[in-house]
Amino acid sequence: MKKILILLVVILPLVINAQDDKKFGIKFSGFVKNDIFYDSRQTADARDGHFLLYPKNEELDFNGEDINDASKFNILSIQTRLKGAITGPDALGAKTSGLIEGAFFGNIGSDINGFRLRHAFVKLSWEKSELLVGQFWHPMFVTSCFPGTVSFNTGTPFQPFARNPQIRFTKKFGKVKAVATLAEQVDFKDGGPIGGSTSYIINAGMPEANFHIEYQCDHVLFGAGVNYKTLVPRQSITNTYAGEFELSPIVYKTDETVTGTSFFSYLKIKSDPVTVKLYGVLGEMMYGMTNIGGYAEHEYIVESFEHNDNTLQRTTNITYTPTGTMSTWIDLHTNGKEWQFGLFGGYTQNQGADETIGGLNYSRGSNIDYAYRVSPRVVYNSGKFRVAPEIEYTVAAYGTPDEKGVVQDSQEVANFRFLIGVFYFF
Repeated sequence: MKKILILLVVILPLVINAQDDKKFGIKFSGFVKNDIFYDSRQTADARDGHFLLYPKNEELDFNGEDINDASKFNILSIQTRLKGAITGPDALGAKTSGLIEGAFFGNIGSDINGFRLRHAFVKLSWEKSELLVGQFWHPMFVTSCFPGTVSFNTGTPFQPFARNPQIRFTKKFGKVKAVATLAEQVDFKDGGPIGGSTSYIINAGMPEANFHIEYQCDHVLFGAGVNYKTLVPRQSITNTYAGEFELSPIVYKTDETVTGTSFFSYLKIKSDPVTVKLYGVLGEMMYGMTNIGGYAEHEYIVESFEHNDNTLQRTTNITYTPTGTMSTWIDLHTNGKEWQFGLFGGYTQNQGADETIGGLNYSRGSNIDYAYRVSPRVVYNSGKFRVAPEIEYTVAAYGTPDEKGVVQDSQEVANFRFLIGVFYFF
């Protein structure tokens, strides 16, 4: 409630000023959404199962029974959303605009139903260029080409999914536009020694960098790009010794980095009856994009020393190696205004690391060889009201990672999700 009151305190003066200045305005929109869903199995997810990733692995009890072979059911309204689109007078020879958008998804599991900032940015638009500063979709989540699923996961973990504070510059060259972005992290964080944290990219001293080009001609849209990220997982390494050695902790400074490069491309073809979308990514360190993958400890640099006639070792540095992910998806849907039929299909594979893993693996789904999903949907619209049933059949193949994180001897587990989304737009 406190967060909502703060938001109103910020917005109301804008509304009042909008009445005094015809060059300024704010238009509110959004929707009320209710999700009713049933899973045939326990799943890896967020917010009480609302954001589905994939089915959980087998977990056998004393009698050999799979604990995760159990269904679940829930009803949630946490994707209810409010957006304020702001317009104002020109500045620096550009048209100005802004946007604030939030939902009740919460920031962490215990904050479910809490108001959460989704987007907040200002934009300057010239005739052939545009500058956006603020929080918006990561550039690998392409707003002109993303899955039209009913489920809020929007094709995750096959589709990169993150919102980031960023500086984005777009330049148009006829039917081609080039987009350069520098981004940091807030809600969507990489994993590491202290769990999910923004400190790894903050301490790297350089933002995530993305560049992509997009071409649009008539009913065809094509784009391709590259993403580069650097993390500093640790700033120090502490050696502790217990028992008879009675040594104080020995601490070493470290600024060892790990870097990841990702390549992505997409295609959308729209005709009067049907729209087809395709997306593919070869990525490294995709944890912060809500995909499988991440990075791992490669090598412990140690030195030996003598203490009370004992030879001991201490770690002076740790090096890292990124883990790779391949993902692809296709989404098809009809373009009817009242009835729409769609089908999503996605596949992702853990490609392991280029170097051996000598320590901990900070990757999502490090024991998943591959996963895939087939998801048909029906959308019915009547004015501002929408009802949309969807089935998600998601399979994850679990196994044992080898010395480079490539998963061996995998076995599939599957989950059926039956979902009905009920919307009211305003």
